[in-house]
Amino acid sequence: MTTELTTAIPTLDWNVDALDLDAYLRRIGLPTPSVSVPGLAVLHEAHVRTIPFDNVEVMLGRTPSLELPAIVDKLVRRQRGGYCFEHGLLFAAVLERLGYEVTRCMARVGFDEPDAPLTHLMSLVRLGKERFLVDVGFGSGLLVPLPLTEGAYTDHGGWPFRLRREGPYWLLEAFTNGTWRIGHGFDETPQRLVDYVVANHYIATHPDSPFTRRLIVQRKAHGTCRKLLGREYRVEYADGRPAESREITATELGEVLRSLGIVVDDIELARLRKVYAGK
Repeated sequence: MTTELTTAIPTLDWNVDALDLDAYLRRIGLPTPSVSVPGLAVLHEAHVRTIPFDNVEVMLGRTPSLELPAIVDKLVRRQRGGYCFEHGLLFAAVLERLGYEVTRCMARVGFDEPDAPLTHLMSLVRLGKERFLVDVGFGSGLLVPLPLTEGAYTDHGGWPFRLRREGPYWLLEAFTNGTWRIGHGFDETPQRLVDYVVANHYIATHPDSPFTRRLIVQRKAHGTCRKLLGREYRVEYADGRPAESREITATELGEVLRSLGIVVDDIELARLRKVYAGK
């Protein structure tokens, strides 16, 4: 007698019904967009330009929750920012509620580095016969979706990005200082929520994580990318002008955070200032 082995593929419940779609659209300042390639691009850019990329929660000593109701409360209702897991899970839920076909995946930032872990959430979206890389949580990365085709090349607020195949992997590359550099690499393996929970724990708590070492905030728009990296406030320009940079003090921190769209209360600001002062 032979025993047949079968592999059951679980039905994943991303709890998208927990999303308040109307509140999200008010947050990013859009009416309900059409389910179309232009509609997807408008939605993607509005999200990136409205909701900050930051690790404030980690600098406050907390691990961000990846449960969708908690993400909605933080990024939508409390008008806070977050990093890739929060941005990506929120945006994927929005797309599914609107009727897009979404596959949540994982990327390796610094793909060409031998010890780079899988720690970045991005999604693949299918619309008819077309597919796109959707990546609203990559800091100073994509403003709009990138067609999932070999050699796809698009402009993102003045910064060019392209996709390149290497075996089973897609490599997202940015044109920087006259050369193409890999931002991250990924395959098309669908992920489960627990995969992100594990990676999120590493990103938020491990001493080797770049997000546990210093405050990171990034805001991208057409032509400019504003960054707060530790004590350095930096403005980069897409037209090749030299970046502007200055060191900020703990006293200035609240004003700089507000200018970057970061909303924290007085207690949180006091804790961040102590981190800034090295206390």
